[in-house]
Amino acid sequence: MLAKYATIVRRAGALTAVAAAVMVAVSAALVGVKGLIGALIGVAIVAAFFGLSVLIVGWAARKSPAAMMIAALSTYRGKILLLAVVGSSLNGTTAFSTRTLGFVAIGCILTWSATQVVTAMRVKMLYVEPDSTRGA
Repeated sequence: MLAKYATIVRRAGALTAVAAAVMVAVSAALVGVKGLIGALIGVAIVAAFFGLSVLIVGWAARKSPAAMMIAALSTYRGKILLLAVVGSSLNGTTAFSTRTLGFVAIGCILTWSATQVVTAMRVKMLYVEPDSTRGA
């Protein structure tokens, strides 16, 4: 299970990094320096949120599948609450483009999620762990 999860995360991370680079370049070209800064902050927020989730869920996966599900749901709820706090604290700032931050963050989130779904559907994963104690 962990090897398949690592494959899914690796592919999602790689494609999201490519998409983020494109979105940052487009933001810089269309909006300027404030767009570049906002896009980079958006990428950093998404990378921190998903990176933390990968670490926590990966750790819980080593414990048990039930712990993995609880960890995934808990980190999801925590990320939503933390995103609300970060979003409200950045409201009204003029140091960077908050609109660009939002668009880039949403683009990265959608790319990450879609890649995870598509990769999970294509990777052959066992639904039940084989019993290694029984002989053939």
